[in-house]
Amino acid sequence: MNKQFVITGIGTDVGKTVVSSIIAESLKAVYWKPIQAGDLNNSDSQKVARYTSNVTILREAYSLSTPISPHAAADIDGLAISSSKLKLPVVKSNFIIEGAGGLMVPLNKDGLNILDLIALWDLETIIVSRHYLGSINHSLLTAEILKHRGIKIAGFIFVGNEKKSTESIILNTSGLKMIARIPIVKKIDKSFILNQSEKIKSKL
Repeated sequence: MNKQFVITGIGTDVGKTVVSSIIAESLKAVYWKPIQAGDLNNSDSQKVARYTSNVTILREAYSLSTPISPHAAADIDGLAISSSKLKLPVVKSNFIIEGAGGLMVPLNKDGLNILDLIALWDLETIIVSRHYLGSINHSLLTAEILKHRGIKIAGFIFVGNEKKSTESIILNTSGLKMIARIPIVKKIDKSFILNQSEKIKSKL
């Protein structure tokens, strides 16, 4: 049976693209970043393409020029993000979707957000958490709101060095499992992604 996951984060810059690369490489999956805001010459899709060898990249539904919240970036570009253009593609294989920022990131002026899309897609979700002051609160809020919307959660992936007191309270309070821990390294390249993808393969 195909494995299909949405990769969401507890916030911005927690490591979703690296984690998405690792999981997609491990599963030899199709990867989709529906909304890219800014960095169009070095987009998350382009990064995943550089980092991996066995991943098929789908084109973004929206490529926005300014690196700000998608609802505002779309407005600058004279666009309005619509859920009708963000319907789940028919992918008959392993499939990884990477979200943008955290769950409540607004996509348009009507209140559509990333959480709404995840509920629409109805796929199991993996939460990426990175340790910083406030990350326990952000991690537990993310898990709680996903549960409230009836979205299945595969578990947490922690980015960075082990912090037992932080990780244990997140896992015990949420009742979720830790899938893996991804180290922070100076250089992200294919070798690192491949190494981590082999380690995570049995945990997905």
